Amino acid sequence: MTRTDQDSWDLASSVGATATMVAAARALASEGSNPIINDPFAAPLVRAVGLDFFRRLVDGEVTESEGYQGSGKDLGLETDSIAVRTRFFDDFFLDAARDGVRQAVILAAGLDSRAYRLSWPAGSVVYEVDQPAVVEFKSTTMSHLGAAPAAERRTVSIDLREDWPAALRDSGFDVTQPTSWSAEGLLMYLPPDAQDRLFDNITELSAPGSRLATEYHPDTAGTTMSQRAQEFNDRWAKVGCDIDLSGLFFDGERSNVVDYLTGKGWEVAARPRRELFGEYGLKFRDDEAMAQFRNIVAVTATLR
Repeated sequence: MTRTDQDSWDLASSVGATATMVAAARALASEGSNPIINDPFAAPLVRAVGLDFFRRLVDGEVTESEGYQGSGKDLGLETDSIAVRTRFFDDFFLDAARDGVRQAVILAAGLDSRAYRLSWPAGSVVYEVDQPAVVEFKSTTMSHLGAAPAAERRTVSIDLREDWPAALRDSGFDVTQPTSWSAEGLLMYLPPDAQDRLFDNITELSAPGSRLATEYHPDTAGTTMSQRAQEFNDRWAKVGCDIDLSGLFFDGERSNVVDYLTGKGWEVAARPRRELFGEYGLKFRDDEAMAQFRNIVAVTATLR
């Protein structure tokens, strides 16, 4: 599938299908005897979307006899990587909340359930920004599940390529208060200039003391975003996914995230994802199978 400047999606198509894929990985990562994350809503949300492969995956029905081409090891790599990413952003929000930040914004929220599953302090407000169809689906499904938010949850139904800062303010966002921002698994789906605008808008909306968490994949060996998208598609095809996830990333020269944010007045810390594996008690096998995860950088920043 090929991206266009004005494309849209639901949770069963295009970029939306990747949100369902990530939720399926969170569901699997939440199982087992000693999981590093706990997302009890991931599996019900995946089932509600109804994409056959991901539904069967969370229900334990994907087997070699049904065309599964990989191994438990292959699926474990994908699941562990998403678990580490999820834990990183969970800890980011909880650390900010413990330090007194009571306003959070989740950009491209997809099937993110942090407003429901994290232990938010009293007075916390969580804004979720995403396309209208995505927001409506999740809100309706969580209501049907009988789930209640653990913080005041405010939804902002808008495409991030539109004037989302105005929509956020209209939803009650307070620009005078510090905010914790997440851009999780988002940057590669934006054109390079839109990535810069995203950070410009976040900076303009942020009071001193605001925090930001994101991640990015530095360009290595001249690899293009479209090549990374194909690698992404091939990895999931190997474990049996029959949905075409290639063509979702935008090519073009991008700003270095650390340098760009530093230039905007943020104090930035960056860590490769492989270090986070060890911090959370998981083994990062430094072999070819893990090459696609080796250079991913997790970023946290605080506005001075």
